[in-house]
This record gives sequence, structure tokens and C-alpha cells, in this order.
Amino acid sequence: MDYRGLFEDAIDTLRREKRYRVFADLERVAGKFPRAVFRDAADNAREITIWCSNDYLGMGQNDKVITAMQETAGKLGAGAGGTRNISGTNRPLVELERSLADLHKKEASLVFTSGFVSNEAAISTIARLIPNCLVLSDQLNHASMIAGVRQSGVEKKIFRHNDMAHLRELLEAAGKDRPKLIVFESVYSMDGDVAPIKEIADLAEEFNALTYIDEVHAVGMYGPRGAGICEREGLMDRIDIIEGTMAKAFGVMGGYITASQPIVDAVRSYASEFIFTTALPPALCAAARASIDHLKQSSAEREGQQRQAQRTKEILGAAGLPVMPTETHIVPIIVGEARGCKAASDMLLEKHNIYIQPINYPTVPKDTERLRITPTPLHNDEMIFELRDALLQVWDQLGLPKNIDTSQLTAQALNSGDLVLPTIGG
Repeated sequence: MDYRGLFEDAIDTLRREKRYRVFADLERVAGKFPRAVFRDAADNAREITIWCSNDYLGMGQNDKVITAMQETAGKLGAGAGGTRNISGTNRPLVELERSLADLHKKEASLVFTSGFVSNEAAISTIARLIPNCLVLSDQLNHASMIAGVRQSGVEKKIFRHNDMAHLRELLEAAGKDRPKLIVFESVYSMDGDVAPIKEIADLAEEFNALTYIDEVHAVGMYGPRGAGICEREGLMDRIDIIEGTMAKAFGVMGGYITASQPIVDAVRSYASEFIFTTALPPALCAAARASIDHLKQSSAEREGQQRQAQRTKEILGAAGLPVMPTETHIVPIIVGEARGCKAASDMLLEKHNIYIQPINYPTVPKDTERLRITPTPLHNDEMIFELRDALLQVWDQLGLPKNIDTSQLTAQALNSGDLVLPTIGG
């Protein structure tokens, strides 16, 4: 068996399909975000502007956050020193979990090393502990949620994206007596659309189902204290398990769940992904808590982000670029095919010093390949106009289409069956 050749062939397949991922070598400079230093393959450095960061509010550059990390590392050292059960439960981590529970107005919270791990561990453990559980999962759920459902080993049903009639049909078929877990997201990160949370909660109540929501692209971003879409809509008390991340709008690292004490304790006690993983270091926990506590009190970052996201949509749309309409901070620019998407991304970086990672199949369905733009409050109007001019030049030079009916893309992709999970994430 030619093992080396086997893996080379697998990589060659990705290259032929223009799906081979190239990582940008970046140095984020504290205090200058969204500017960064990019190094090419020859180690030549130049300044670029990042337009696709998940550090949605620039909190990774916030002075309070950086100071909390530096001071805690100086006092408590670099690492946690072990798993949560074996010496790793450090004081900043305990305080972080209390702050997260308070953020979502739940009895308890549990911190994981990433949002992916929190979804995979929590969903699989919760579903597995419920006898004869049926999981009902939105068609566009994140890869980590899909992994959790699969790992649970329980029966699953997939409902069409945000389709409440289909969800009702599946719930009715299952009956009110069978235990059920509905898993879905609040903000879907590729299309920027929002789940009908109230309607899902109503159905869950009617059919006696538990609800699990992923708010990773919403925490910090929405609601009076940054607890997400559920807080904005006044629905936190109607969702049983809320999952989030500290790695996006909060600007640090780690994932978490919040729920009732018994649910959190069960996950803590049964989830292998939690039990056998080294705890987050004290400095990261302190930084995350500083960010969360700041955004509980300050809405300036959220307001600035929403203002600049709307400005970006308006300016790019007015220029005739194929901006997919969204009600959130996600701004997808549709290219429609993989080669053009990769070429546009490369040209933006090489000729215009603008970094936007191409989003291709299977992250999104074929023919919906896109550049996913995430404006922050630190992207000023001058940067938006620079982006517009650069995109127009790239579109003209590559002959990319502008007359794309972006409003129908998601429905067309779903109806065609050309939807391959998982999707992107953090």
C-alpha cells in the first residue's frame, strides 16, 4: 500500500476542485485592528486590512481584555495544570462560568476549550442520557452540532432550514410522549439569517421537547447585555440550553453551555470531551470574563458594529455588487463558482491588500460560493469605500457576474438537494 500516494491523491483532488485551503500568515497588531501584517511564501511582509475576522467587535484588541490576560498570566502562570477534575479548575475559570450563567440568566454554565467541543460534547451527552430520545436538527446546523448528534447514537430527523411547518410535521409524527431535543442556531453564519426562535419554543412547549440553541455568532452582538438573539427577543427563559463561544465577539477563546444545574452537572459528569481535556488557562479565562463583563455594560461596540455593517451593505449594494440580503452582521458577496471565488480572494490580497477568505463547497452549496465579509466597529467609512473600489476592480478584471438573484440562493440550494454538511465554524 502506497500510503504517501494515497494522501497526495486526496490533496490533489482538493487542488483540482479549487477547494484546497491556503492559510494566510497574519500578525494582528494590538491597537491597529483590522489592520494586520501579512507574510507571503517568501516571508515578505506588508500591511493588509482584514475583512473576514470573527473578532466581530475587535474585543481581542481591547485594553481591558489584554490587561486582564497579562496580569493573570503574571500572577498564576501560563497553563491550567490539568483537567478540571485534576487540579485544573482555576479561580478565573470558576468566575468566568459564574459570569456566563449570569449573562444568560441560567442556573449554571460549563466552559469548554472551543465552541466545537461544547456543541459536540453537550448535544451528544444530553441526547444519550435521555431514553429513546429523538433529535430534530435544522438542515443548516453547524458541523459541531451535526457531530454531536451523530455521536449521540440516537435517532435523528432533519427539518428544512427554518421551516416551522416541517418541524411541526416531524414533531406530530413523533408524538407528545416521546422525549425530543430540538437543536438549532440563532444566527446562521454563512447566510446571516436568524432562526424563528419564538416559533420553535412554542412548538417545543406544545410537543414537550427540550430546546438547544447555538448562539456563537450572536453572543456579544445582540441584546441589551450581549447575551444574543434570545435576549434581544426576550426568549432566554424559554430555551433550555444556550451554547456560545468566547472566540468570536468576545475576542478570546473557548466555548460554553448554560442551562439548569442538573443539565450542566450531567454534561460535566458524563461528557468525555470535557472530562479528559485540560482546562482553559487562567489568563484566557480572565480575558474572556473581562470581555463579557465589559459588553454587559457597554453597547457602544454593538451599535458601532451594526452601523458599519449596514453601511457596508448599502455601499456595496449601491455599487451593483451581488450582496446577499441579511438582517445580521454577516455580509455575503456571491461569486457563484469556486474558481472565481478563489481568484477574487487572491486578487484582493495580492493587488489591494485586502484579505477575505473564499467560502467554497462543501462549506456552502455549489453555485453559492462567496466572499463572507464581517464588518466591525473599527472598519471606518474610508475602509468601506476602499473595499468597494477593490471589489469592483476585481469583478471587472475577472468578469464575475453582478446580476445574481441573491434573495433566492438559499432556497434554491436547499430545494436542489445540493447541500453538504458540515458548514463553517469556529
